[in-house]
Amino acid sequence: MSGERQPGAGEPDRSEGFRDDALGRLLDLAHELSPRLLAPLVVGELDRFGGRDVSILLQDYGQLVLVPLPGRGLVTGEPEPIGGSDAGAAFLRGALVEVPQADGVRMYLPLLGGGDEVGVMALTVDAVDDDDRRFLRRFASVVAALLIIKSSYTDRIFQTRRLEPMSVAAEIQWSLLPPLTMTVPQVAVAGILEPAYQVAGDSIDYALNDDILHVATIDAMGHGLDAATMATVAIGAYRHARRADIGLAEIYAFMDRAIAEQFGPDHFVTAQMMRLNTATGHLQWVNAGHPEPLLIRDHAVVERLASETTLPVGFGGEDPVISERVLRHGDRVLCFTDGLVEERGAGGEQFGEEQLIDWVDRVERSEVGVRAVVRALSHVLKKQRGGRTSDDATLFLVEWR
Repeated sequence: MSGERQPGAGEPDRSEGFRDDALGRLLDLAHELSPRLLAPLVVGELDRFGGRDVSILLQDYGQLVLVPLPGRGLVTGEPEPIGGSDAGAAFLRGALVEVPQADGVRMYLPLLGGGDEVGVMALTVDAVDDDDRRFLRRFASVVAALLIIKSSYTDRIFQTRRLEPMSVAAEIQWSLLPPLTMTVPQVAVAGILEPAYQVAGDSIDYALNDDILHVATIDAMGHGLDAATMATVAIGAYRHARRADIGLAEIYAFMDRAIAEQFGPDHFVTAQMMRLNTATGHLQWVNAGHPEPLLIRDHAVVERLASETTLPVGFGGEDPVISERVLRHGDRVLCFTDGLVEERGAGGEQFGEEQLIDWVDRVERSEVGVRAVVRALSHVLKKQRGGRTSDDATLFLVEWR
């Protein structure tokens, strides 16, 4: 473009033409790009831009740290804590963080793709202006999309995120899960499963179909592979029924038959299925043996969402009564499994829902955004339970925006 400064040999190229070409090259190569070539491609384009010391940091499965992805040209090192680091701040806020340094500016850009956030891209530049920031945000979005796509073709991203040995049951459960966060203008969701490397019977699922957000949380009886197998069937049955576009009562009945036919009358899955109209705030739910969800308004729990009793899936319950509520803008609904509140302390007492509610109120006042609230709440609750998680403990938070 005439009038633009043309870089000399070895100088960074910040021209508008370079920015367009860099994004275009990433997109043009995406469909045939080997996963191992993503890192050198990203590093090469950022080097031309004047970026150096590039790192790609991915969230570990326990949601405690951001782990450097190995790759040619990428800077690696020790994982960075999500709480209390500049990279963690960018991750939790979903926003650019800049840190002035003696040799320039260290930039941390959230890797946002499709409403999910997979980690953070970090680089150092000599100086930065608004045009540079706009380009780097777009560049990071393309990198995030490529990481999500390529993770289906390689184990390297999974291996980077896994900091401990993972049980076979947990491998099965993680392969079932949708992205644990989604943020769109109408609604935001975030979830977390503990213990991340041993989880077996708990699972979550959701889908946003036009204006309707569908949500399910389940807890299969037992532990280990038996529970993971039952959870797999339950989630598969839920998705099959949901995609048939039937109502909540029919979804419950379909899941009930699937569990009963596959595992017999002595096995069951507790479940909670919800439908939220994101245009109106109209919430419907069926509670099949789950703890009652908590309604959070103005950063405090205001109510347990009680509903008619419905038998767990697999016990052949009657048609469930569908509960309904109209949410207000900004309301949040917290779903959780019983492993969160039934853990017993050294003296034999249960942790209990009252303590859970107390901690929800505290965390809601100190954290911003559903991702940060769920993560902080899960970790503080585990600490308050003495670090014990003898049963799966799952949280799933929905915010109507």
